Amino acid sequence: MKLAKKLSLLAALVMLAIPFGNFSQTQAQALPYDGIKATVLTFTGPQIAEPLQRRAPEFKKLTGADITIATVPNADLYNTILKDQSTGTNAYQGFVLYPQWLGDFASAGYMQPLDDYIKADKDIQWDDVEPFQRNFSTAYGGKTYVVPLDGDFLMVYYRTDVLEKNKLQPPKTWDDYLAVAKAVNGQDMAGDGKPSYGSCISKARNQQSYWWLWSIAAPYLQTQGTSQGAFFDPATMQPLVKNDGFIKALDIMKETGKYGPPDESTQNVGDSRALFTSGHCALSLDWGDIGTLAIAKDSKVVDKTGAVINPGTKEVVDFKTGKLVACDKTTCPNAVDGINYAPYAAAGGWSGGVSAAADDKVKQAVYAFYSYLSAPAQSGVDVTLGKTGFNPYRKSHFTNLKPWLDAGMSEAAAKNYLGAIQASLDNPNFVLDIGIPHNNEYQQVQLDTIQSQFLAGQLTDQQAASAIFDAWESLTNKYGRDKQKAAYVAALGIKTK
Repeated sequence: MKLAKKLSLLAALVMLAIPFGNFSQTQAQALPYDGIKATVLTFTGPQIAEPLQRRAPEFKKLTGADITIATVPNADLYNTILKDQSTGTNAYQGFVLYPQWLGDFASAGYMQPLDDYIKADKDIQWDDVEPFQRNFSTAYGGKTYVVPLDGDFLMVYYRTDVLEKNKLQPPKTWDDYLAVAKAVNGQDMAGDGKPSYGSCISKARNQQSYWWLWSIAAPYLQTQGTSQGAFFDPATMQPLVKNDGFIKALDIMKETGKYGPPDESTQNVGDSRALFTSGHCALSLDWGDIGTLAIAKDSKVVDKTGAVINPGTKEVVDFKTGKLVACDKTTCPNAVDGINYAPYAAAGGWSGGVSAAADDKVKQAVYAFYSYLSAPAQSGVDVTLGKTGFNPYRKSHFTNLKPWLDAGMSEAAAKNYLGAIQASLDNPNFVLDIGIPHNNEYQQVQLDTIQSQFLAGQLTDQQAASAIFDAWESLTNKYGRDKQKAAYVAALGIKTK
C-alpha cells in the first residue's frame, strides 16, 4: 500500500477514534490537535518504547499532536514519575507504565480518570479488550486510569525439535521443567558444534527477575482461585513466604542456573531472549515476547518454538502447617489432572496513563494517542512484532489469525502460542500481581535484592525466606497494616461487607 493511501486510511480511523470534537473529514478542516505538544514517559527500549516512537510521527500527521517519547532505565521509571508529579515539575503529560503502580499514582491524584474519555470513544472498541485487562489492569478505586497497550502473562517456551529428538514432553510441572532442562543441557541445539543450555532464565539484579521467582512459587501458594492471593494472607497481611512451598520455589529458581549460561546471574531478559532465538536454549520463562521474537528475521527457531501455560505443581502448601500436601479436590479444586496451575500476570501489561496536571486539550491528545495505539487496526499488527514488547490483550488478537500469519507465524505456531496465553487468561486460579501502594519497594527493591543475595550464595533458602518476610513486614508496618491490607483485599476483589 502506498504511503499516501495508507495515511489517508489511518486518518479516517483516527478521526473517528478521537473524542470530544466534531471533526470534518474535508481537506479544509484543521487537524484536531494542531500545535499541541506532549511528552510521554516510559522505560528505555527497544521493547515498549519502540511502537510509541514509531507511531508518534504517524499520529502527528493525522492529528497535529506532537508527542515526544522520553525514556529512562526500567529501574528508574517509578521514581522518575513520582518525583515529576509530586514536586509539581510536570515535565511529562503521559506515562506508559505498570498498572500495578496505580495504587500509588492514582490514589495521590497524579493520574487523570479516563472513564469519560473511553465512554465517548467508540473506536477504541473497549468491549474487545480482554476482561482481565478491563477488570484488573486498568482500574483503581472504581475508576479507569489507563489504556491497556500490552498483555502480560508469564509462560514457558520450549524447543519443539529438541524435545521431540529426546522423546520428551513439554513440562507440566516445575519438577518436569528441571528434568527436561537437565536431560538436554549441553546438547548442540544451534547446529554450531557448541553445547547449548537446558534453561535460560535471566537473573540479573535491577531488572525483572523477581517476577520469575513468584512465577515458580505461585502454584504452591495459590490454589483456591484468584481472590485467594499469592503474596499475603488477606486476613493478617503477613507474607506467604515462610513455608515449604516458597522454599522449594527458591530452590527451583537456583537449580535452573545449573542448566543455564555461566553468566546468567548478570543476564537481563533481552539476553535470555537472544539466547533462545539464536537456538541456544531448550527452555525459557518469559512473557509473550519470545513467541513473536521467534519469527523475526534473525531467528534460528522459526517453527521450532512451542509455548505452554506456566508449569504447575502436584503438591501445594497447607498454610496451617506450612508443609506441602498432595493436590486433591479440597486442596486444589481447580487442578487439571492432579496439577495445580497458577499462571502469573506479572506486571499486568504496560498501559498508558494521562497526567492529571496537564491542560485539558493536552490530556485529550495524550488519551487519543493511546486510543490510536490500542485500536485493533494498530495493535493487531504491533502485538505480532517481537520488537514492540506488546503482547496480545484484545479478543480480536486471539480470533483474527491473519496478522499473525502475515508476520510469518505458521497457523500451527500461532494457535499454539495464542492458546498458551488464552489458557492463562481463562484459568480461574490466575495470580494477580501486587496491587498495593509502594509495591515497588516490596518487589523491585526488597525482593529483588534478597533474591540476588540468595542466588549468589550469600543466603540460604531459609534465610532468604525470612529476610523477605521481615522486609515486607517492616514495609507493611511503615505504611500502615490496615491501609495495606485494605488495598490488597480490594485488588483481589474480596468483598468485606
